Amino acid sequence: MPNVRLRAAVQGDGPLVVMVHGFPESWYSWRHQMKPIADAGFMACAIDVRGYGGSDKPPAIADYAMEQMIADVIGVMEAMSADGRAILVGHDWGAPIVWNSALVRPDRVRAVCGLSVPYLGPASRPFTEIFDEIFTKRGRFFYQAYFQKVGEPEAEAEADPRAFLRKFYYALSGDAPDGTWPTNKTADQRLLDGLVDPDPFPAWLSASDLDYYVGEFERSGFRGPINRYRNHERDFDFLSRFKDRKIAQPALFIGGNRDLAFNMLGRGDPIALMRQYVTDLRGADVLDGCGHWTQQERPTEVSTRLIAWLKSL
Repeated sequence: MPNVRLRAAVQGDGPLVVMVHGFPESWYSWRHQMKPIADAGFMACAIDVRGYGGSDKPPAIADYAMEQMIADVIGVMEAMSADGRAILVGHDWGAPIVWNSALVRPDRVRAVCGLSVPYLGPASRPFTEIFDEIFTKRGRFFYQAYFQKVGEPEAEAEADPRAFLRKFYYALSGDAPDGTWPTNKTADQRLLDGLVDPDPFPAWLSASDLDYYVGEFERSGFRGPINRYRNHERDFDFLSRFKDRKIAQPALFIGGNRDLAFNMLGRGDPIALMRQYVTDLRGADVLDGCGHWTQQERPTEVSTRLIAWLKSL
């Protein structure tokens, strides 16, 4: 796999805190946390994941496997920390990246926090098999199944990045009424079918914030970001090597009770399940009314919880 260069926004001095974003975002999704973390005595480092923004964009689907994402995070830690160790914070896809970095490289990860997506232990089979069984074979649409079609999802998003981001961000936010994210679409439909473009957009994302994201995706495209979803089988094979491990580092989880990703497939209480595999879970807060974009929708609440946890380490 090729080596890559990653863009990182950095603020402050002290123990390194690396923040990893999800889809379809940017280092910028951590804009509200940078200064508070730096002011608390830490070095806040928010990266552009490979495929995004100012980071390199290797071409192959396999370049976006979890093994490569973990290697990127470890590389940032080794480059920016004197002892090669850091605290990791991740949201959306960034959460599995940091959870699994802690699992695979406990020698490098001091502590780990996931937003939106809890760690639910080793998978028993690739996620593609699960959503194929639940959705595709029943003729139902599932966005990750749609993302397996190479070319079509990118073209849909790149035709109008502003409209794509507005509709996608809104549909998964805590501001969207129930049913805004369609659950009754057929498997042959596209992602944006049935999604609404709100007017006005909720206040947590300003016009200038949206302009920043639009500019990033107009330059970078969506191929690399969507390729992350095309590695479920590779990820399963790689992570199966660590199926007998648990995450033992100090950990924190923050989610929202209106986040569809928090309990995507209805497997009972995610927090209770997570405690079976994260043995030092020091906090698990589910914010009332918060949707998927946790640290952007609730910046003060997230920063307050993060800093209290960081100072306790």
